Amino acid sequence: MKLAILGTRGVPNHYGGFEQFAQYLSEEFVKKGHEVYVYNSQNHPYQKSEWNGVKIIHCKDPSNTIGTASQFIYDLNCIIDSRKRNYDIILQLGYTSSSIWNCLFPKGTIIVTNMDGLEWKRNKYTKLVQKFLLFAEKLAIKYSNYLISDSIAIQSYLKQKYSIDSKYIPYGAFVVNNVDKQILKDFNVIENSYNILVARMEPENNIETILQGFVNSNTSRKFIVVGNTSNKYGSYITEKFKDSRIIYTGYIEAIEKLNTLRKYSYLYFHGHSVGGTNPSLLEAMSSSSLICAHNNHFNKAILDDHAFYFNCDKCVTSLLEKENIQERELYVHNNLEKIKKKYRWSKILKEYENFLKSMI
Repeated sequence: MKLAILGTRGVPNHYGGFEQFAQYLSEEFVKKGHEVYVYNSQNHPYQKSEWNGVKIIHCKDPSNTIGTASQFIYDLNCIIDSRKRNYDIILQLGYTSSSIWNCLFPKGTIIVTNMDGLEWKRNKYTKLVQKFLLFAEKLAIKYSNYLISDSIAIQSYLKQKYSIDSKYIPYGAFVVNNVDKQILKDFNVIENSYNILVARMEPENNIETILQGFVNSNTSRKFIVVGNTSNKYGSYITEKFKDSRIIYTGYIEAIEKLNTLRKYSYLYFHGHSVGGTNPSLLEAMSSSSLICAHNNHFNKAILDDHAFYFNCDKCVTSLLEKENIQERELYVHNNLEKIKKKYRWSKILKEYENFLKSMI
């Protein structure tokens, strides 16, 4: 199989999310004897033409000069290049900035799109941008031969809205073993002395609701907020919530630090309300975190009855003030079992291989 992966900034992974997935999939497929090409931004830190057997194609990306709009140019350049490569399959990860160019995909190549989340529902976008993203979603469906949904909720949405089938293959995770309790000293905390959230600073991640519930509580535990707060919404959050118990760490790239902070937290808050199988949620499950998640069908499809749920700040306050949580051992154990049985990377990558091979 000659496979191309589009829609990421490239491999090896420096950004998380789809970049991490592209790294795992491309490396595994090469080991299985497939010919794999990954499109990298010209600005990617890795500048060689091959990585662990994966062929790298660098494409022009003017992000340093025109910012967010550069994604459209970068995706166009990737698609134009793909027309001369004679791929069997192009796997497109996401569609928001690429689907307007999907009509240019090479004829005779099978186009498979991972539909990611419901981008047009994100509150950070204006009404005009939301309309465009819904249009982009429709284009991705029109020009793809096959669709992949990484959550049952997304699969159901596509079926109900467009009467179209998609293959359900979730995101994956590894069971966490690499933790170092000494890392806690860097944040001046000890085991179970803090709660935590890991998220992008965006309204639909319900950070404001979580922190409002926290500042209204009488808990003596600290609250660690992991995420880049330099954007507009991040600045709003840090200005509004100046409680001395809150620790804003900024973005943390080192996975061992993140895993350690998750594992030894009292509660892990997951406020994401838009999207499929969220990687950070799976990582929390695999880190043996006790999870309190926003009450929506995306999160419930993964966690089922093995988490606490909130939909308002009062719910958060009530849970934070709860001591000696009896459900801890049961919830943590059951979520770890889900990772091992449903979401382990070896299983997910095999499902991708079987699905893609069935097309040719």
